[in-house]
Amino acid sequence: MRQPRPNLLIRRRRALRLALLGFAGWSVRAASARQATLASAPLDLHGDWTGSLPGDVRAVIERTRAAALADLPLLSDRQPTALRVENRPSGNPAIWLHSAPATLAWIVLNVGPRDWCKLAYQFGHELGHVLANSWQSNAKPAAPCQWLEECVAEAFSIRSLRLLAEGWARHPPFPNDHAFARAILDYRGNLLTRYGETAGAQNARKDSRAWFAAQRVDLEQIGRATPATGAFVSPLLATLEADTACVADIGALNRWPERTALALPAYLDAWSNSCRDLGLAGYLPKALRHMLL
Repeated sequence: MRQPRPNLLIRRRRALRLALLGFAGWSVRAASARQATLASAPLDLHGDWTGSLPGDVRAVIERTRAAALADLPLLSDRQPTALRVENRPSGNPAIWLHSAPATLAWIVLNVGPRDWCKLAYQFGHELGHVLANSWQSNAKPAAPCQWLEECVAEAFSIRSLRLLAEGWARHPPFPNDHAFARAILDYRGNLLTRYGETAGAQNARKDSRAWFAAQRVDLEQIGRATPATGAFVSPLLATLEADTACVADIGALNRWPERTALALPAYLDAWSNSCRDLGLAGYLPKALRHMLL
């Protein structure tokens, strides 16, 4: 048999070595992507941030994400491997649904220059939707339970503002900016006042079951502007503030084909089953059943 020439053997060995190195690099990247959680997924800024330094924007967003997700077991099998945060000069904050890249969660905000409180609040709300597995292309809002997910995201954001302020007071992201923690708490306080007044006017805190029975028709319709949804934010926030395990349960939301298109009893059943699948406590869907049904 004819033997390969020595220089040909060298070239083949080099090619094999490069191929193995390339495969190893791909394996490391793939493993890294699989291990990424919502807390660690790389974050990219896009859009118009005129008037704000990108580094400052990133610092506030990263600090908000860290505060919001601190000590939470992130166990969902539907977590993104990357986050895109885009600022637009008009329109409402939203999750931008898209098909590619399929593992990227795309958050759209509408925030003015250096408006850190509003940035943290809007980002926190949309992060709540991502935590609730509502970022992939099939996550279209659907009646009758979309209202409840909106309440969950809003309460999650308001809780996050408190945690952000506490961390900011201890160690601000900008030099000598400890006092700005007070501004964050004031912003949060205004939200609490507004939602508290709505809850009081509709008696949602004292008797949330009667409130839900009275408001159910309006709540369960997509696209109808109603203050009823906001009335439930205060009671729900109190539940999240009382037990971190309830916050973790948000990560089990919407892991079933119908997502929010189920009637509330079935929605809460699916949520409880999803919590069991992930090894979460399931306290939040249980609490909501008691509060609403």
